[in-house]
Parts: sequence; structure tokens; C-alpha cells
Amino acid sequence: MKRHIAFCTASAFGLLGAAAQAQTTDQRTEVEEIIVTGIRGSLEAAADIKRQSVQVVDSIVAEDIGKFPDPTTAAALQRVPGVQVSIGNNNEIVGVLIRGLSDIQTTLDGRELFSTNTRNFQFQDLPADALARVDVIKSATADLIEGGIAGVTDLRLHKPFDFNEPTVVVGARANYSTNVEEVNPQLSVLLTDRWNTGIGELGALLNVSWSDTDYSRPVTYAPIRRSTAFRFNQPGFMVQNVAGGVNHYGDYQRPQANAAFQLQATDELQFYADAVFTGYRSENQSAFVETQFFNPNTGMTLGGSSGDCFLARVSPSGLNPNAVELASHNFTVQNLCNVPTASFTNATAFASAQSRDEETNNYLGALGARYQGERLDLKGEVSFQDSTFEQEIFIVDIGKRIPVTNVNSDFNQGGLYDAPGNPLGSADGMYLRNGLNQNFNKANGDQIAIALDGAYRLDSFITKLQAGVRYADRGAEYDQAQVNRAAPGGDLATLVSATGLGDEFYASMPGIPRINGGSSVLIPNPDYLRSAAGRDRLRQIYGFGAGDPAYAPERHFEATEKTYAAYLQASYEFNVGGTVIDGVVGVRPTRTERTISGAGIVSNVLTPVTADTTDSEVLPNFNARWVLSEDWQARFNYAKTMRRPGFDSLNPGISYIVATNPNVINSGNAGNPDLKPQISDSFDVTLEYYFKSGFLAGGVYYRDIKDRVINGTTAEVIDGITYNISRPRNVSAAELSGVEVSGQMFFDFLPGAWAGFGVFGNYTWADTEVTGDSSATNSLKGFPLQGVSEHNFNAGLLYERSGLSARMVYTYRSKYYDEDLTGGNALRPIEADRADDLSYNPVWLGYVRAAGRLDMSVGYDITDTVRVDVGGTNILGSKYRSYMGESFFNRDYRYDDSIYTVGMRVRF
Repeated sequence: MKRHIAFCTASAFGLLGAAAQAQTTDQRTEVEEIIVTGIRGSLEAAADIKRQSVQVVDSIVAEDIGKFPDPTTAAALQRVPGVQVSIGNNNEIVGVLIRGLSDIQTTLDGRELFSTNTRNFQFQDLPADALARVDVIKSATADLIEGGIAGVTDLRLHKPFDFNEPTVVVGARANYSTNVEEVNPQLSVLLTDRWNTGIGELGALLNVSWSDTDYSRPVTYAPIRRSTAFRFNQPGFMVQNVAGGVNHYGDYQRPQANAAFQLQATDELQFYADAVFTGYRSENQSAFVETQFFNPNTGMTLGGSSGDCFLARVSPSGLNPNAVELASHNFTVQNLCNVPTASFTNATAFASAQSRDEETNNYLGALGARYQGERLDLKGEVSFQDSTFEQEIFIVDIGKRIPVTNVNSDFNQGGLYDAPGNPLGSADGMYLRNGLNQNFNKANGDQIAIALDGAYRLDSFITKLQAGVRYADRGAEYDQAQVNRAAPGGDLATLVSATGLGDEFYASMPGIPRINGGSSVLIPNPDYLRSAAGRDRLRQIYGFGAGDPAYAPERHFEATEKTYAAYLQASYEFNVGGTVIDGVVGVRPTRTERTISGAGIVSNVLTPVTADTTDSEVLPNFNARWVLSEDWQARFNYAKTMRRPGFDSLNPGISYIVATNPNVINSGNAGNPDLKPQISDSFDVTLEYYFKSGFLAGGVYYRDIKDRVINGTTAEVIDGITYNISRPRNVSAAELSGVEVSGQMFFDFLPGAWAGFGVFGNYTWADTEVTGDSSATNSLKGFPLQGVSEHNFNAGLLYERSGLSARMVYTYRSKYYDEDLTGGNALRPIEADRADDLSYNPVWLGYVRAAGRLDMSVGYDITDTVRVDVGGTNILGSKYRSYMGESFFNRDYRYDDSIYTVGMRVRF
């Protein structure tokens, strides 16, 4: 969806111009250069921001132009107290949580920033090379854009007036991946200058960067366990349903450019324009290799039981009963013991290529003017954003029966599998399996926003009054074509050699270390699956017409959302017994008007659905800082914050699809246009001590969140077929409390070169609990929030002296759960006295084990303008290890990459 909106800002700029009309001098106040250099300068600048801020803020400041402390924005954020992250399939750090919540409002230089049709911004889309600073704001004030109950992350770019002289900075870096064993380039250039002209001082800045990354992330998985009474007639035991692995590998590029212009027309009046582009281009694939043990005609020899046994409900197919089976009491109750080792004969196996072609384009532009007088400040700005993500997924499975497969699901907390002779490494006897799957989708989001802000300084205990208004017109749209079709003749019925497909159809995937010792197997060639000719040839074999499938109208949704907000805020300051208390008190009323349209198939008829909703909120805040002495200060902050539901959750339509793989459950999704915003009452108390060479800070926080959205999965019968349908509801609430401690210190008191050492670190204890209704949908009541570790810390050692700088930091987080599997079919323990309670389904969660990562960097200034550095991330080779429910049910063993870098930066 592209909405062409005409708008006029002449009135806002005219107001600012009139206010400054009397100011005709060519002189302007000299702008102090704010660029810091070095690790110590970066940390000291961040500490000063924390100390002076009205809110509870933790900041990350660039060590130099184009040199952020970590290679990516998300990687840098993990160093902030209360922030936790995870690792994506392409080995990038993703999944940023602030105090256990992903509901983060992201802004870029104060402007709302989002990715496509979501509320969040994908931090990996903005390279760290472009950043001057990041502020993680944990307590809200009325002048901040609403929408983040977790907090606000404000990304700051460089501006021309940050520099006092013409500057050119060129950076180049080589990144070596141990998983791929390849060297990848990363380049950046910044150009900026200032000129005195007849209309005032003009500044211009251009920053561009580009990186190319090859990646590989091998994974071994041991999924759900299944009763061996099914198929094998050996009651009392359970083994893994399948044994498999996947290697996520490919290549992606991240181009980025941002430009800024500033015109200081008078001492008081400045005009500015900003433009930002970030992109993502990737051809990647997930190559699966999997052996299925519970299909017909498979033999089994069990190893010894681990002694881990429990009572479980068991459906006729050897799994946990679904909602339909549960309601009809179509299950038995059995005592089952886990068997980690077994040998299977004549099992069906497949190798799958899930090829992807992906592209993201984010554009953000702004025009504005600001007037800064002796007492009066005014600012007017118009901004526009457009964000699009397009993805093409094409999946084909091939396979055969495997003579022997040996499995061990408990080898160093993960699976270890072996098929003697590596049968999937040969094309002989290879069949088409499961089906052909096509999934083409496109997501788009755009927004125009107009904001007017003003402030007036007073000579009283009320030191400043602020007021402002903001209007935002947001659009979101999603389209999808998802078409599945079973293999011709059925599973294992058609030999690949009989289809006329030649050698170009096959490729060797990178090996997975825990499967056949890392030997490669044959998969459908992902490049062939991305080619037009290859796709059409396969479509012909599977009975499709030529060409990409059209977007399905029942999978389309679009939304328009208009937001109106205003704020009034007062700053105050007064003395009490030789101490100073200052802060702000404010209120931000908001109103949201939304129209969202979708569709669904009801009785084989396309049924469009449109919903209109309106909601209003009033968001107060109170912030106080008590400056006890030159070194000590304390804070108290309260704010009411909100988070609007995601557009995909509001979609009134329903979509579902029949799986072609018999081991995959038929599934679907439906939205809920009546979802309400989540509301949080947030409290923060801190105590901070600042001394000459560092600081110590401690704080406690509490969040009480209402109307939290929970996705509940239930079995629904549609046209005689059972699907697991996921629907969101406002049935949950949550309470979050915790303690954050942080500090840094430089050892200036040590003699000579020893004075260059310093330490920094932080620790967070997070106590979270899901509250709300007691219902089947809110099954996690009483459990912690998903994705939250109770314990998290960073510990760092640094050195900076005589042009040499070094940093080593270890980041740790305790176990957490990353997936709610309660609605699935995994066997799980049940209490004997509740086995016949048909309203009860035991909670079953996927947990990630505790882990830590060690990163380091060393740099040296060869001259005043040339700097070289080396570094490494995850240099100890930490792995992701997970389990399901019980710690002996190992799940995934993922090989997180270690990256080593060599770089040079030249500043002219």
C-alpha cells in the first residue's frame, strides 16, 4: 500500500520564522563539538548522560566517528542493565527485551521508527557504524512518543553541527566467520562540512555503509517424544518422534545511507532536513535433514531407559491428545520412561531445501525548524516513513528409506545421530517427499507524522513549561500467497530420476556436526528453487500452472490508524536543607482511530471483514531527582504507559493451511480487532554515586501491566479437518519487578601504564509473573514472562593508554523459556488426580539453558588520523542448548558463530 498524502508545514515554519524575524545577525553561538574518542571517553559520556537526564536512562556512546562499542546496535544494547537479547538464525543478535518486555518504542532522533507493518523496529536493520549514540529510556515522560511499556530506545545519528571542521572518515573491516570459514567486507564513509553563506551557516553530512555477510548456523534437534506403544507395541517407553537437524546458511547485504542538512539562519532559528535509508538483501536457505521413526514399516531396538519416568495422557497416535481428543476422552493414561538411545531400521528420511529470497527497504525523511530564544523554544517537524519487506519461500523435500539410524538424544545436552553409509548423500533411489510449498509474502508500513513542541523557561520553582501536539497517520498492509501440494502419487511414490530433473536439481548442503559426523547430504538446489525456470519445472511436476502464485485475498489485510496526542509538562526545582530536588510532572492524552480489513474462508466462500475501533488514554508521569550532594543523587519515577496491539493481531480474518508433512500439525491464525491497548503503571527508584573516576548506581523497578495480549492455540474443525488455530486475547496481565546495579571505574590512582586499566559491569535480577484471568487461554498464569532470564550480568575489563585501547566483556544470562508448547502434541507429565480433568492441559514450555559469551577488541592509534583494531565476538564458542519441559528432554543444539575482525579507520 502506498498512500500519497499532501501536506503543508508553512504555518509551523512561518510561526518559527516570525518569532525570529527580529534576529538578523550573521553570528551564531559556537556549537561545541560533541564527538568523544576512546573507550573511556565513551563510557564517561554515557555516565554523564545518565547523571543529567530527567528519566532513568542508560546510554551507549560511540567511541569515535563510525566506531560503536559493538559491531551491531542489538549487540551494543545487550550491555545495558535490564536488556536481554537472543541470537537469530543468521547469527545476528536479535530479540531485544527491556526488563523482560519486547514492547519497545523505538525512535530515530526522536521520531517514531518501525519495521514494515509491526510496532517494533528490527535493530539489526540499522548498522552500528551510523550511530553516534543510543539512549535506553526506562521511565517515560509526557514529551516522549507513547507506545513503549518496556521503554523507549532512541537512536541518534551524527549531525553536521556536531563537527567544528570539515571531516572525512573512512572505515574498512574484514570479518571472519568460523562457521563459514570466509572473510566478509564491511565499509563505511562519512563526509561533513559547514559553510557561512548569505542566508546563514549551512552544514551538510553524508554517511554511507555497506556490508556483505556469509553465514551458517548448524542445528541438531530432538523434538517431541512419542509413546512406543504406537507402531512398535512396546508400552511403557517414549522416544523422540524424529531425529533431525537444519543448517541455516546464506548471504546477506546491508546497505545504509543517511544525510543531514542544517541551516542556522539566525542565532535563534535553525532549519534542518534528514533522510535515512536502510536495506537488507538476502538469498538464504534452511536445509533440513530428518529421519521419521513412527511411519509404517519401521523397526526399532531400544537402548536402556534413562530412569526419567512420568504419568502422561496418550492419544491413539502416541502423543498428547489435542482439544478434540481431550473433549471426547479419546486417550489413555500411561506411565512412560524416557529412552535416549535407540536404533531404527527402514525409517523414512527426507532432505529439504527451504530457499528464500528476501529484501527490506526502510526510508525515513524529516523537515523541521527549531527556534531557541532566551526563554522561548519552539520546534515544528514533519516526518515520513515507508518500510517494506518482501519474501519468497520455495520448499521441496526429497528422501528415501534409511537402512539403519542410530540416535542418542542425550549427548552433552543435545542429539547425536548416525546413519551408516550416509544414504542421503547419494541420489540413488531418491524420491519426492511430502510436498511442494510456495510462500510469497509482502509487508508494508508507512506513516506521516506532524509534531509541534514548545517550551518556556521561568524564574520560579517551576523552571520550565513544555507543551506539544502530534498527529500520525499510519498504514499497514500484508499480502500472502501460500500454496501447498503433496508429492505426485503421494509420499515416496515418485523417483526423482523419473521426473527428468537433472544434476542441476541437486546440491550438497553444509554438514551438521552432530549428524553423520558433519557429512554433507544432497538437497534440492536452493539456487534452482530460486530460478524462474527451476520453479516452473517443479510446478509442472507437482501439477501447478507456471508463474508465481497470486496473493490470496483471504490472506490480505490492511489497516489505517490515526493517532492524536498532546502533552503538557512542567519542570520544577527547589532547595531542601541544602539539597536540591528537581524533576518534571506531566500528562499526555492520546486518541487512536483505526480501521482494519481482512477476510477469511467460511464454508468455502471468501468473506471480507472490516472493523473500526477507537480508544483513548490519558498518560500521567511524575519524575523527581534528589541531589543529595555533589556526588550522590536519588530518583523516583512514576509513569503510565501504553502499547497498542500489533496490526497482525488485529486482523479480523482467519487463514489456515493443510500440512503436506504428516509429522507437522495443520495450523492457522486468526486476529482479534477488539484487542485493547496494554496499559502499564511503572515505578522506578534509584540511588547513584558519582566520583572522579567512575560511578555506582542501583535501582529497583516495578511494572503492573493490564490487558496483556496472549495467543491461545486451540484445535478447531473446519470443513471436517482439524487445525490448531492461534487467536490473540486480552486475558492476561503481568507484574515485573527487579533490581539493577551498574558501575564503572578507572584506575587513575595506579602508577604509570597501570593507570590505563578500568572495569565496568552491571547485574539485573528480574522477577516476572503472568497474572490475569484464570482461563485455558491464559494457561501461563503464575509463570514468568516468556524470554526473561532471572539473572543477567555483564563484566568488562578495559585498558586505554598511549594510543592503545582494549576491551573484554563477558555477558551471561540464566535459563529462560522461549516457546509455549502447551497447545502442541508433546507428551508431558500430569498429576494422577487431574488426569481425567478434561478442562486441564498441563503447561509445557521450551527452555533455553543458561549461557554466556565473551567478546573482545584491541585498537591502536598509528597516527592522529589512522587507527587499526582487531576483535572477536563469542570467542569461547558458546552454544545454544535447549530442552522441553523436563531438563532431560533435550531439544536444540545450535552452533552460534564466532566472528573475528580486523579493521582500519582513517579520519581526515
